[in-house]
Amino acid sequence: MDKKPFNAFEMAQKQFDGVADQLGLGSAVRELLRNPLREYHFLVPIRMDDGSYQVFKGFRVQHNDARGPCKGGIRFHPHETVDTVRALAMWMTWKCAVVDIPLGGGKGGVICDPHNLSDREQEAICRGWVRQVALNIGPVQDVPAPDVMTHGQHMIWMLDEFERLRGGRFPGFITGKPVGMGGSLGRTEATGSGVMYTVREAMKELGLDIARTTAAFQGFGNVAQYAVRLYRQYGGTAVCVACWDQKDQTSYTFRRGSGIDPDELMGITDKFGSIDKEKAGSLGYEVLPGEAWIEQDVDLLVPAALENQVTGTNAPKIHKRVKLIAEGANGPTTIEADKIIRGRGIFLIPDFLCNAGGVTCSYFEQVQSNTNHYWGLTEVLSQLDFKMTSGFKAVSELARKKNVYQRDAAYMIAISRVAEACRLRGWV
Repeated sequence: MDKKPFNAFEMAQKQFDGVADQLGLGSAVRELLRNPLREYHFLVPIRMDDGSYQVFKGFRVQHNDARGPCKGGIRFHPHETVDTVRALAMWMTWKCAVVDIPLGGGKGGVICDPHNLSDREQEAICRGWVRQVALNIGPVQDVPAPDVMTHGQHMIWMLDEFERLRGGRFPGFITGKPVGMGGSLGRTEATGSGVMYTVREAMKELGLDIARTTAAFQGFGNVAQYAVRLYRQYGGTAVCVACWDQKDQTSYTFRRGSGIDPDELMGITDKFGSIDKEKAGSLGYEVLPGEAWIEQDVDLLVPAALENQVTGTNAPKIHKRVKLIAEGANGPTTIEADKIIRGRGIFLIPDFLCNAGGVTCSYFEQVQSNTNHYWGLTEVLSQLDFKMTSGFKAVSELARKKNVYQRDAAYMIAISRVAEACRLRGWV
């Protein structure tokens, strides 16, 4: 770990500031876009199963809604901070803008650990969270979704509470719902698939045959699971995956030179993405330290876990063979690591483009829920592929034209679109 404590919001603002200078943004629009429009901080008191009471801290941050209702997930995590939520909300604004969907950026969270909570206690937290912000969110204001350690069942509890309070049926209030309850086909695999759509296009640009490449993945939650699956369908070989072990409170890398099998690993993975290391060993996987994923002799690295994972400390360990990094997670690469990656000429697909498949399909779900008309899987994935491919090509073309880093090019497109929306509304 780097010595200075990591602050995701400071990193997000520094990324913004660097591109704002290149775009020549005025002081008013800079101030407006580098900070959230509004924030909600609140407490969620819960009666626990043993009869005691516990108070959880919750947040909802709405960064910018000039282009449309705020959109962003709710994560349950014991180490959640408001600065992390602020950063994620800001990145959501750029994410929606770079793939050109009419939404703004928001994010929410609760400081809690679902591993240590019963289903009833989690339901109570979900309903309590909604009660605190019910007047400030909704289909035309701010549309939540799942994020780290939340899933479709949490969304249904939240939807049910919102509808009780509002006195009606509002399926477009929240996305990530189960299919059959207003959810969209394709939503589960959308983020991971979107990652691989951009990887596919990047490899074409780099002149690489994806079927002859190898990759290392960090994370084995929803994003990585589906990204690995599609990468294998394209013919690539995923040699390892790293993930957190809840029992040992540490991370491990599971490696097999001939290629990992995501379906096989899913059979020994809990609902939070932790792989049983003893069973993995019996299946022929090497069990290595968690950091080992970044040192692998591969063509592609896919950080798909949490923020602050590729740092100034471990970025120098990236193997010389690596040609491409696809940021499946939000904010996985620090400013210091970015300088190293840029200096080495590694092609990078920035997070708010690379993992935009999730919010894009969430937008599709929102449209379907609001119109009460649902699409088939082929239509969803086709539309998703089109949006992700179009977004990638626009960023890549600008990067070449301006001779700038891919992350800067993505920011230029996103920030320009949001700044123009603010100008047209007369805000700045």
